[in-house]
Amino acid sequence: MGQDKDIIMMRSKELKRYQIIQAVLDKKINQQEASEYLRLSDRQIRRIVKRVRKEAERGVIHQLRGKVVKGNRRRSDKYKVLELYRKNYWDFGPTLASEKLFERDGIKVCDETLRLWLIQEGLWQYKKRRAPKDRSRRERKEHFGQMVQMDGSHHDWLECRGPKLVLMGFIDDATNEFFGRFYDYEGTMPAMGGLKGYIKRYGLPVSIYLDKHSTYKNNKKYAYTDWPFRDEEELTQFGRACHQLGIELIFAHSPQAKGRVERVFRTLQDRLTKELRLCQAKGLDEANELLSAYLGIFNKKFGVQAAKPADVHRPLDKRLDIDDILSVQSQRFLRNDRTVLYGKQWYQITDKTRAKWVTVFEYLNGDIAIKYGPQRLSCKRIDERPAKPIRKVKHRFRQPVPKNSRYRMFHLPGSLTFKN
Repeated sequence: MGQDKDIIMMRSKELKRYQIIQAVLDKKINQQEASEYLRLSDRQIRRIVKRVRKEAERGVIHQLRGKVVKGNRRRSDKYKVLELYRKNYWDFGPTLASEKLFERDGIKVCDETLRLWLIQEGLWQYKKRRAPKDRSRRERKEHFGQMVQMDGSHHDWLECRGPKLVLMGFIDDATNEFFGRFYDYEGTMPAMGGLKGYIKRYGLPVSIYLDKHSTYKNNKKYAYTDWPFRDEEELTQFGRACHQLGIELIFAHSPQAKGRVERVFRTLQDRLTKELRLCQAKGLDEANELLSAYLGIFNKKFGVQAAKPADVHRPLDKRLDIDDILSVQSQRFLRNDRTVLYGKQWYQITDKTRAKWVTVFEYLNGDIAIKYGPQRLSCKRIDERPAKPIRKVKHRFRQPVPKNSRYRMFHLPGSLTFKN
Protein backbone atom coordinates (compact mmCIF):
# COMPACT_ATOMS: atom_id res chain seq x y z
CA MET A 1 0.00 0.00 0.00
CA GLY A 2 1.24 3.47 -0.87
CA GLN A 3 0.61 4.95 2.59
CA ASP A 4 2.52 7.58 4.57
CA LYS A 5 4.85 6.30 7.23
CA ASP A 6 3.14 8.44 9.87
CA ILE A 7 -0.36 7.10 9.02
CA ILE A 8 -1.12 3.56 10.13
CA MET A 9 -4.04 1.76 8.46
CA MET A 10 -5.44 -0.94 10.72
CA ARG A 11 -8.27 -3.36 10.21
CA SER A 12 -10.83 -4.01 12.93
CA LYS A 13 -9.29 -7.42 13.65
CA GLU A 14 -5.85 -5.84 14.02
CA LEU A 15 -7.23 -3.04 16.20
CA LYS A 16 -8.80 -5.60 18.53
CA ARG A 17 -5.53 -7.50 18.68
CA TYR A 18 -3.59 -4.34 19.49
CA GLN A 19 -5.95 -3.38 22.30
CA ILE A 20 -5.69 -6.79 23.94
CA ILE A 21 -1.89 -6.86 23.59
CA GLN A 22 -1.75 -3.35 25.07
CA ALA A 23 -3.75 -4.63 28.04
CA VAL A 24 -1.12 -7.34 28.45
CA LEU A 25 1.62 -4.71 28.44
CA ASP A 26 -0.31 -2.66 31.02
CA LYS A 27 -0.53 -5.85 33.13
CA LYS A 28 -4.32 -5.75 33.17
CA ILE A 29 -4.49 -9.31 31.85
CA ASN A 30 -1.87 -12.02 31.47
CA GLN A 31 -0.68 -13.68 28.26
CA GLN A 32 -2.70 -16.84 28.83
CA GLU A 33 -5.92 -14.83 28.99
CA ALA A 34 -4.89 -12.94 25.85
CA SER A 35 -4.36 -16.22 24.01
CA GLU A 36 -7.92 -17.27 24.98
CA TYR A 37 -9.41 -13.97 23.79
CA LEU A 38 -7.54 -13.98 20.46
CA ARG A 39 -7.61 -17.77 20.04
CA LEU A 40 -3.86 -17.92 19.45
CA SER A 41 -1.17 -20.04 20.99
CA ASP A 42 0.94 -18.87 23.92
CA ARG A 43 4.01 -18.86 21.68
CA GLN A 44 2.36 -16.57 19.13
CA ILE A 45 1.14 -14.20 21.87
CA ARG A 46 4.69 -13.87 23.17
CA ARG A 47 5.92 -13.11 19.66
CA ILE A 48 3.28 -10.39 19.14
CA VAL A 49 3.93 -8.87 22.56
CA LYS A 50 7.61 -8.65 21.71
CA ARG A 51 6.86 -6.90 18.40
CA VAL A 52 4.37 -4.44 19.91
CA ARG A 53 6.81 -3.54 22.67
CA LYS A 54 9.40 -2.77 19.99
CA GLU A 55 7.29 -1.31 17.11
CA ALA A 56 4.13 -0.12 18.92
CA GLU A 57 1.04 -0.20 16.65
CA ARG A 58 2.98 -1.60 13.67
CA GLY A 59 3.66 -4.75 15.66
CA VAL A 60 0.20 -6.19 14.93
CA ILE A 61 0.31 -5.44 11.18
CA HIS A 62 1.49 -8.19 8.84
CA GLN A 63 4.98 -7.44 7.57
CA LEU A 64 4.16 -8.35 3.95
CA ARG A 65 1.37 -5.76 3.67
CA GLY A 66 1.99 -3.45 0.73
CA LYS A 67 4.74 -5.67 -0.74
CA VAL A 68 4.52 -7.56 -4.01
CA VAL A 69 5.62 -11.07 -3.13
CA LYS A 70 5.25 -14.24 -5.13
CA GLY A 71 3.59 -16.96 -3.12
CA ASN A 72 5.44 -20.12 -2.25
CA ARG A 73 2.54 -22.20 -3.54
CA ARG A 74 2.09 -20.34 -6.78
CA ARG A 75 1.77 -22.35 -9.97
CA SER A 76 3.93 -21.84 -13.01
CA ASP A 77 2.45 -21.07 -16.39
CA LYS A 78 0.70 -24.31 -17.23
CA TYR A 79 0.76 -23.85 -21.00
CA LYS A 80 4.45 -22.94 -21.09
CA VAL A 81 5.33 -25.98 -18.99
CA LEU A 82 3.29 -28.32 -21.19
CA GLU A 83 4.86 -26.86 -24.34
CA LEU A 84 8.37 -27.47 -22.99
CA TYR A 85 7.36 -30.96 -21.91
CA ARG A 86 6.08 -31.84 -25.39
CA LYS A 87 9.22 -30.43 -27.00
CA ASN A 88 12.06 -31.66 -24.76
CA TYR A 89 10.73 -34.07 -22.13
CA TRP A 90 7.98 -35.97 -23.94
CA ASP A 91 8.85 -39.36 -22.36
CA PHE A 92 10.09 -38.12 -18.97
CA GLY A 93 8.26 -39.06 -15.81
CA PRO A 94 6.69 -36.21 -13.79
CA THR A 95 9.37 -36.33 -11.08
CA LEU A 96 12.32 -36.25 -13.49
CA ALA A 97 10.60 -33.70 -15.73
CA SER A 98 10.05 -31.30 -12.80
CA GLU A 99 13.75 -31.59 -11.91
CA LYS A 100 14.87 -30.85 -15.47
CA LEU A 101 12.43 -27.96 -15.84
CA PHE A 102 14.04 -26.35 -12.81
CA GLU A 103 17.67 -27.18 -13.77
CA ARG A 104 17.54 -26.33 -17.48
CA ASP A 105 14.64 -23.89 -17.86
CA GLY A 106 14.44 -22.24 -14.44
CA ILE A 107 10.76 -23.17 -13.98
CA LYS A 108 9.81 -24.49 -10.56
CA VAL A 109 6.76 -26.74 -10.58
CA CYS A 110 5.77 -29.43 -8.11
CA ASP A 111 6.05 -32.96 -9.48
CA GLU A 112 2.55 -33.86 -8.26
CA THR A 113 1.09 -30.74 -9.90
CA LEU A 114 2.89 -31.62 -13.12
CA ARG A 115 1.58 -35.17 -12.85
CA LEU A 116 -2.02 -33.91 -12.67
CA TRP A 117 -1.46 -31.58 -15.65
CA LEU A 118 0.02 -34.38 -17.74
CA ILE A 119 -2.81 -36.77 -16.87
CA GLN A 120 -5.41 -34.11 -17.80
CA GLU A 121 -3.70 -33.57 -21.17
CA GLY A 122 -3.31 -37.30 -21.82
CA LEU A 123 0.50 -37.07 -21.80
CA TRP A 124 0.98 -39.38 -18.83
CA GLN A 125 -0.83 -42.49 -17.70
CA TYR A 126 -0.94 -43.78 -14.18
CA LYS A 127 0.88 -47.09 -13.95
CA LYS A 128 -0.52 -49.72 -11.64
CA ARG A 129 2.09 -51.66 -9.77
CA ARG A 130 1.79 -55.38 -9.46
CA ALA A 131 1.36 -56.78 -6.00
CA PRO A 132 4.77 -57.97 -4.73
CA LYS A 133 5.27 -61.65 -4.14
CA ASP A 134 5.63 -62.96 -0.64
CA ARG A 135 9.38 -62.94 -0.01
CA SER A 136 11.45 -62.66 3.12
CA ARG A 137 13.16 -59.30 3.47
CA ARG A 138 16.91 -59.14 3.95
CA GLU A 139 18.26 -56.27 6.03
CA ARG A 140 21.01 -54.07 4.64
CA LYS A 141 24.58 -54.67 5.66
CA GLU A 142 25.74 -52.42 8.48
CA HIS A 143 29.05 -51.12 7.10
CA PHE A 144 30.06 -49.38 3.89
CA GLY A 145 32.08 -51.88 1.83
CA GLN A 146 30.81 -54.98 3.63
CA MET A 147 29.03 -56.25 0.51
CA VAL A 148 28.81 -54.90 -3.04
CA GLN A 149 26.24 -56.10 -5.55
CA MET A 150 27.55 -56.38 -9.11
CA ASP A 151 25.87 -56.98 -12.47
CA GLY A 152 25.82 -55.91 -16.11
CA SER A 153 22.90 -54.05 -17.69
CA HIS A 154 22.17 -54.63 -21.39
CA HIS A 155 20.16 -51.67 -22.67
CA ASP A 156 20.00 -49.31 -25.64
CA TRP A 157 21.67 -46.54 -23.66
CA LEU A 158 22.42 -44.34 -26.69
CA GLU A 159 19.00 -44.89 -28.32
CA CYS A 160 20.39 -45.83 -31.77
CA ARG A 161 22.78 -42.85 -31.83
CA GLY A 162 25.75 -45.17 -31.35
CA PRO A 163 26.74 -48.77 -30.60
CA LYS A 164 25.03 -51.03 -28.10
CA LEU A 165 26.65 -50.67 -24.69
CA VAL A 166 26.64 -52.62 -21.43
CA LEU A 167 26.79 -50.86 -18.06
CA MET A 168 28.90 -52.76 -15.52
CA GLY A 169 27.54 -51.56 -12.18
CA PHE A 170 28.58 -51.89 -8.53
CA ILE A 171 26.23 -50.77 -5.72
CA ASP A 172 27.06 -50.88 -2.04
CA ASP A 173 24.46 -52.75 0.00
CA ALA A 174 24.68 -50.46 3.03
CA THR A 175 24.70 -46.98 1.44
CA ASN A 176 23.42 -47.38 -2.16
CA GLU A 177 26.71 -45.83 -3.35
CA PHE A 178 26.87 -46.66 -7.08
CA PHE A 179 29.85 -46.99 -9.40
CA GLY A 180 29.77 -48.02 -13.04
CA ARG A 181 31.45 -47.94 -16.43
CA PHE A 182 30.21 -48.55 -19.97
CA TYR A 183 31.68 -51.36 -22.07
CA ASP A 184 30.98 -52.94 -25.44
CA TYR A 185 29.99 -56.32 -23.97
CA GLU A 186 29.66 -58.21 -20.69
CA GLY A 187 32.60 -60.52 -20.14
CA THR A 188 35.83 -61.12 -18.27
CA MET A 189 37.67 -58.00 -19.39
CA PRO A 190 34.77 -55.57 -18.67
CA ALA A 191 34.17 -57.21 -15.28
CA MET A 192 37.84 -56.86 -14.33
CA GLY A 193 37.98 -53.30 -15.68
CA GLY A 194 34.95 -52.26 -13.65
CA LEU A 195 36.35 -53.91 -10.51
CA LYS A 196 39.69 -52.14 -11.01
CA GLY A 197 37.95 -48.77 -11.22
CA TYR A 198 35.93 -49.53 -8.08
CA ILE A 199 39.06 -50.59 -6.14
CA LYS A 200 40.96 -47.45 -7.15
CA ARG A 201 38.06 -45.27 -5.96
CA TYR A 202 36.96 -46.99 -2.75
CA GLY A 203 39.29 -49.91 -1.95
CA LEU A 204 38.81 -53.66 -1.67
CA PRO A 205 35.29 -54.70 -0.55
CA VAL A 206 34.77 -57.63 1.78
CA SER A 207 32.45 -59.51 -0.60
CA ILE A 208 30.73 -59.21 -3.97
CA TYR A 209 27.18 -60.46 -4.55
CA LEU A 210 26.53 -61.47 -8.18
CA ASP A 211 24.68 -63.91 -10.40
CA LYS A 212 25.86 -67.18 -11.95
CA HIS A 213 26.96 -65.73 -15.29
CA SER A 214 29.67 -67.85 -16.90
CA THR A 215 32.06 -64.92 -16.49
CA TYR A 216 31.84 -65.15 -12.70
CA LYS A 217 31.08 -68.82 -11.97
CA ASN A 218 32.08 -72.09 -13.60
CA ASN A 219 28.75 -73.85 -14.16
CA LYS A 220 30.33 -77.17 -15.13
CA LYS A 221 28.65 -80.24 -13.64
CA TYR A 222 31.04 -82.43 -11.70
CA ALA A 223 30.87 -86.20 -11.47
CA TYR A 224 31.51 -86.37 -7.73
CA THR A 225 29.98 -83.85 -5.33
CA ASP A 226 30.19 -85.69 -2.01
CA TRP A 227 33.15 -85.75 0.33
CA PRO A 228 35.82 -87.14 0.21
CA PHE A 229 35.73 -87.73 -3.56
CA ARG A 230 34.13 -84.47 -4.68
CA ASP A 231 35.77 -82.62 -7.55
CA GLU A 232 37.33 -79.26 -6.83
CA GLU A 233 35.46 -76.45 -8.58
CA GLU A 234 37.50 -74.67 -11.23
CA LEU A 235 37.63 -70.91 -10.85
CA THR A 236 36.94 -68.54 -13.71
CA GLN A 237 39.45 -65.83 -14.50
CA PHE A 238 37.33 -63.33 -12.54
CA GLY A 239 36.96 -65.75 -9.63
CA ARG A 240 40.70 -66.38 -9.58
CA ALA A 241 41.41 -62.62 -9.51
CA CYS A 242 38.97 -62.05 -6.61
CA HIS A 243 40.51 -64.97 -4.72
CA GLN A 244 43.98 -63.44 -5.08
CA LEU A 245 42.65 -60.07 -3.88
CA GLY A 246 40.91 -61.65 -0.87
CA ILE A 247 37.36 -60.78 -2.03
CA GLU A 248 34.62 -63.30 -1.24
CA LEU A 249 32.19 -64.10 -4.06
CA ILE A 250 28.56 -64.80 -3.12
CA PHE A 251 26.33 -66.15 -5.89
CA ALA A 252 22.62 -65.36 -6.02
CA HIS A 253 20.13 -68.07 -6.96
CA SER A 254 17.58 -65.64 -8.47
CA PRO A 255 17.42 -62.07 -9.82
CA GLN A 256 15.21 -61.07 -6.87
CA ALA A 257 17.99 -61.99 -4.45
CA LYS A 258 20.16 -59.17 -5.84
CA GLY A 259 17.21 -56.82 -6.21
CA ARG A 260 19.17 -53.74 -5.16
CA VAL A 261 21.34 -53.70 -8.26
CA GLU A 262 18.38 -54.68 -10.45
CA ARG A 263 16.33 -51.72 -9.17
CA VAL A 264 19.17 -49.23 -9.60
CA PHE A 265 19.57 -50.39 -13.21
CA ARG A 266 15.87 -49.77 -13.78
CA THR A 267 16.25 -46.24 -12.41
CA LEU A 268 19.34 -45.57 -14.51
CA GLN A 269 17.70 -46.93 -17.66
CA ASP A 270 15.11 -44.20 -17.18
CA ARG A 271 17.20 -41.27 -15.91
CA LEU A 272 20.68 -41.88 -17.34
CA THR A 273 19.34 -42.68 -20.82
CA LYS A 274 17.60 -39.29 -20.91
CA GLU A 275 20.73 -37.53 -19.62
CA LEU A 276 22.70 -39.09 -22.48
CA ARG A 277 20.01 -37.92 -24.89
CA LEU A 278 20.05 -34.34 -23.61
CA CYS A 279 23.87 -34.24 -23.99
CA GLN A 280 23.68 -35.98 -27.40
CA ALA A 281 26.27 -38.63 -26.45
CA LYS A 282 27.07 -40.85 -29.45
CA GLY A 283 29.96 -43.08 -28.39
CA LEU A 284 31.56 -45.09 -25.60
CA ASP A 285 33.99 -42.38 -24.50
CA GLU A 286 31.30 -39.67 -24.39
CA ALA A 287 28.99 -41.95 -22.40
CA ASN A 288 31.69 -42.76 -19.83
CA GLU A 289 32.63 -39.09 -19.50
CA LEU A 290 29.03 -38.10 -18.77
CA LEU A 291 28.58 -41.06 -16.42
CA SER A 292 31.61 -39.98 -14.34
CA ALA A 293 30.11 -36.52 -13.89
CA TYR A 294 26.61 -37.88 -13.22
CA LEU A 295 27.56 -40.40 -10.51
CA GLY A 296 28.08 -37.69 -7.88
CA ILE A 297 24.61 -36.23 -8.50
CA PHE A 298 23.00 -39.66 -8.56
CA ASN A 299 24.64 -40.88 -5.34
CA LYS A 300 23.77 -37.66 -3.54
CA LYS A 301 20.09 -38.04 -4.45
CA PHE A 302 19.64 -41.78 -3.89
CA GLY A 303 22.30 -42.58 -1.29
CA VAL A 304 21.39 -43.56 2.27
CA GLN A 305 23.22 -43.47 5.58
CA ALA A 306 24.86 -46.71 6.70
CA ALA A 307 23.72 -48.21 10.00
CA LYS A 308 27.30 -47.95 11.32
CA PRO A 309 29.76 -45.26 10.19
CA ALA A 310 32.86 -47.46 9.81
CA ASP A 311 34.20 -47.98 6.27
CA VAL A 312 35.43 -51.59 5.95
CA HIS A 313 37.04 -51.21 2.51
CA ARG A 314 40.63 -52.48 2.64
CA PRO A 315 43.52 -50.67 0.95
CA LEU A 316 45.36 -52.58 -1.75
CA ASP A 317 48.57 -54.21 -0.53
CA LYS A 318 51.59 -52.58 -2.18
CA ARG A 319 53.14 -56.01 -2.70
CA LEU A 320 50.29 -56.99 -5.04
CA ASP A 321 50.41 -56.02 -8.70
CA ILE A 322 46.79 -55.27 -9.55
CA ASP A 323 47.55 -55.22 -13.28
CA ASP A 324 48.85 -58.81 -13.14
CA ILE A 325 45.98 -60.00 -10.96
CA LEU A 326 43.25 -58.38 -13.07
CA SER A 327 44.40 -59.98 -16.30
CA VAL A 328 43.59 -63.15 -18.23
CA GLN A 329 46.24 -65.74 -17.34
CA SER A 330 46.79 -68.89 -19.42
CA GLN A 331 49.31 -71.71 -19.21
CA ARG A 332 51.06 -72.43 -22.52
CA PHE A 333 53.61 -75.05 -23.60
CA LEU A 334 56.99 -73.67 -24.64
CA ARG A 335 58.28 -75.48 -27.74
CA ASN A 336 61.86 -76.39 -28.38
CA ASP A 337 62.38 -73.34 -30.61
CA ARG A 338 61.09 -71.14 -27.72
CA THR A 339 57.83 -70.21 -29.48
CA VAL A 340 54.41 -69.88 -27.86
CA LEU A 341 51.01 -69.85 -29.54
CA TYR A 342 48.32 -67.68 -27.90
CA GLY A 343 45.14 -66.42 -29.51
CA LYS A 344 46.22 -67.54 -33.02
CA GLN A 345 49.36 -65.44 -32.65
CA TRP A 346 52.90 -66.73 -32.39
CA TYR A 347 55.37 -65.24 -29.90
CA GLN A 348 59.13 -65.80 -29.93
CA ILE A 349 60.91 -65.88 -26.57
CA THR A 350 64.25 -64.12 -26.94
CA ASP A 351 65.57 -65.01 -23.46
CA LYS A 352 67.27 -68.34 -22.90
CA THR A 353 65.25 -70.51 -20.55
CA ARG A 354 64.73 -74.18 -19.81
CA ALA A 355 61.05 -73.73 -18.96
CA LYS A 356 58.56 -76.12 -20.50
CA TRP A 357 55.44 -74.27 -19.38
CA VAL A 358 55.00 -70.50 -19.23
CA THR A 359 52.12 -68.20 -18.21
CA VAL A 360 50.70 -65.72 -20.72
CA PHE A 361 49.20 -62.53 -19.23
CA GLU A 362 46.67 -60.59 -21.32
CA TYR A 363 46.16 -57.17 -19.70
CA LEU A 364 43.11 -54.92 -19.78
CA ASN A 365 44.74 -52.57 -22.31
CA GLY A 366 45.45 -55.47 -24.72
CA ASP A 367 49.17 -55.88 -23.95
CA ILE A 368 50.68 -59.38 -23.73
CA ALA A 369 53.36 -60.54 -21.28
CA ILE A 370 54.91 -63.98 -20.81
CA LYS A 371 56.28 -65.06 -17.43
CA TYR A 372 58.03 -68.08 -16.01
CA GLY A 373 57.13 -67.87 -12.34
CA PRO A 374 57.86 -64.29 -11.22
CA GLN A 375 60.39 -63.80 -14.05
CA ARG A 376 59.16 -61.86 -17.05
CA LEU A 377 60.51 -63.17 -20.36
CA SER A 378 61.32 -60.96 -23.31
CA CYS A 379 59.28 -61.83 -26.36
CA LYS A 380 58.28 -60.51 -29.75
CA ARG A 381 55.46 -61.23 -32.15
CA ILE A 382 56.15 -63.24 -35.27
CA ASP A 383 53.87 -63.69 -38.24
CA GLU A 384 54.24 -67.45 -38.35
CA ARG A 385 56.26 -70.14 -36.72
CA PRO A 386 59.50 -71.04 -38.57
CA ALA A 387 59.01 -74.10 -40.74
CA LYS A 388 60.79 -77.30 -39.73
CA PRO A 389 63.36 -78.72 -42.24
CA ILE A 390 61.98 -81.62 -44.26
CA ARG A 391 63.88 -84.87 -43.63
CA LYS A 392 63.96 -87.72 -46.12
CA VAL A 393 62.17 -90.79 -44.80
CA LYS A 394 64.29 -93.94 -44.67
CA HIS A 395 62.48 -97.29 -44.73
CA ARG A 396 64.00 -99.89 -42.45
CA PHE A 397 62.90 -103.16 -44.15
CA ARG A 398 62.04 -102.36 -47.77
CA GLN A 399 64.68 -103.31 -50.40
CA PRO A 400 65.11 -101.39 -53.65
CA VAL A 401 63.40 -103.13 -56.63
CA PRO A 402 65.02 -103.10 -60.10
CA LYS A 403 63.08 -101.08 -62.65
CA ASN A 404 62.95 -104.00 -65.18
CA SER A 405 61.81 -106.61 -62.66
CA ARG A 406 58.46 -108.37 -63.14
CA TYR A 407 58.15 -109.15 -59.45
CA ARG A 408 57.99 -106.96 -56.44
CA MET A 409 59.70 -108.31 -53.38
CA PHE A 410 58.36 -107.56 -49.90
CA HIS A 411 60.79 -108.44 -47.13
CA LEU A 412 59.52 -108.84 -43.63
CA PRO A 413 61.61 -109.25 -40.51
CA GLY A 414 62.91 -112.78 -40.36
CA SER A 415 63.88 -115.26 -43.03
CA LEU A 416 60.66 -115.41 -45.08
CA THR A 417 60.28 -113.65 -48.41
CA PHE A 418 57.02 -113.26 -50.31
CA LYS A 419 56.66 -112.73 -54.04
CA ASN A 420 53.77 -110.90 -55.64
